Amino acid sequence: MCKDQICIFVDRIMQTESIAPAYLKKGDKIAITCPAKKLPHDISSAIALLEGWGLEVVLGETVYASYRQFAGDDEFRRKDLQRFLDDQSVKAIIAARGGYGTIRIIDQLDFKKFQKSPKWLAGFSDITVLHSHIHAGMGIQTIHGQMPLNVPDATKPSLNSLRKALFGEPLKYAFPAVRSNIHGIAKAPVIGGNLTLLAMLNGSDSDMDYNGKILFIEDVGEYLYSIDRMMWCLKRANKLAKLKGLIVGGFTDLKDNDIPFGESVEEIIINHVKEYNYPVCFSFPAGHVSDNHAIILGKTVTLVVNDRDVKVEFM
Repeated sequence: MCKDQICIFVDRIMQTESIAPAYLKKGDKIAITCPAKKLPHDISSAIALLEGWGLEVVLGETVYASYRQFAGDDEFRRKDLQRFLDDQSVKAIIAARGGYGTIRIIDQLDFKKFQKSPKWLAGFSDITVLHSHIHAGMGIQTIHGQMPLNVPDATKPSLNSLRKALFGEPLKYAFPAVRSNIHGIAKAPVIGGNLTLLAMLNGSDSDMDYNGKILFIEDVGEYLYSIDRMMWCLKRANKLAKLKGLIVGGFTDLKDNDIPFGESVEEIIINHVKEYNYPVCFSFPAGHVSDNHAIILGKTVTLVVNDRDVKVEFM
């Protein structure tokens, strides 16, 4: 093998391999913090759930904080998250909620200790900023899944999927196919999260390499034209052409203008990727839905899409 071939081979390994933090066991400590929006009510039900899994729950100061719409000002939220990133006795960090605000503190966070001693970080929505930043710069797996704010309305299967992801139990999903799907089989690491945040991170230090990956996307409360615009953003940045597959989760509470956009969200997405030869599945149970199943971002999955069903199995 020539030097150029070796470089290409090593580069491919660096693009696809990721680091899995140690899975949790009973007695481990898990921290809850708010890196973005403030909580509207207590999260006692979530604390009880995590303690019921045998975990010791530590609450950050941001859980009780309020500053405008945020859980404390930027520096307050940064310090709270930094404390848990650095604390080696904490084996996992779960964001209490999303909202908006993580992008305001991401560049001030120090991940040196976290990178030396990786731990699980879980959440979704605005927490896509952390998922993407960690995957892009460190190649460490994280969990897209239910957060404490959502526990009272969450389905039992979705909460159990979060437990399985944290404790390292086998994780696989099967659900009925929908007409919009594009059939096929793919095996690759899964990345992604909230479409709005993925578009906003494009070109930044938190922007991931999409090549050779299965992309997961979801969103909430957006206009149909905005979904189209964000898909154009990813496409023009060459994020879609070299994917191995696309998993489309919940696109909920979507809006349209007085003059209709004229396409459904499924049609918008299909029109952006139909020229590529990879499987696409819609209605994956994840995102801003009560049945928000855990996805281990950075971990290799097998995606099978046919006319009967869709199967996703984490390897």
